[in-house]
Amino acid sequence: MSNKILIVGASGHAKVVVDILERAGQYQIAGLIDSFKEPGTSLMGYTVLGSEGEIPALLAGHDLLGGIIAIGDNWTRHNVVQRIASIAPDFLYVNAIHPSAHLARDVQIGKGVVIMAGVSINPGTQIGDFCFVNTNASVDHDNVLEEFSCLQPNTATGGNVRIGAFSAVSIGANVIQGISIGRHSIIGAGSTVLVDVPEFVVALGTPCRVARTRKPGEDRP
Repeated sequence: MSNKILIVGASGHAKVVVDILERAGQYQIAGLIDSFKEPGTSLMGYTVLGSEGEIPALLAGHDLLGGIIAIGDNWTRHNVVQRIASIAPDFLYVNAIHPSAHLARDVQIGKGVVIMAGVSINPGTQIGDFCFVNTNASVDHDNVLEEFSCLQPNTATGGNVRIGAFSAVSIGANVIQGISIGRHSIIGAGSTVLVDVPEFVVALGTPCRVARTRKPGEDRP
């Protein structure tokens, strides 16, 4: 079976994914897909082959295994996955896990997941499909990250924390044990979360408090 894959995305986040894949050495990067970059554009030595619409032809003609979405925004990543599903339903999603990441026993990882350098994930944790766990994040035991959620760099969670689908815990935030964060919510940078956070809100500060509501896909604060 081929180990050649596509990276969907050709901006800053894709640079990190390229680095992870190169260091891990499991897959060969065949090229990049980006709807906003001209074909032939180069990123870290890899060429943009076209937009998402080119994926079926590339799969048919280039002996590709599949690929990974390298887009940092949760909602945008979801929309890209939906578009690919409509034109290439058999597209296989791989994971990108940095060799320096520590994954304990009994950690479950979904598909299309990116785990960056210095991450630590303790036993019993479940990482859902298309989640990103960013540089130096610390995830304690028995956490659940639902699909399309993310932890940004230098975040830390206690045990038995649940992060709802599409939610993001921003840079340097801390979430104590037993906390639940609802779907589509954003925890502000540097916040300390001491109580449950509902869905569809932006919550900020130490202690973290709800600042306002938000809609799916709304830009971060």
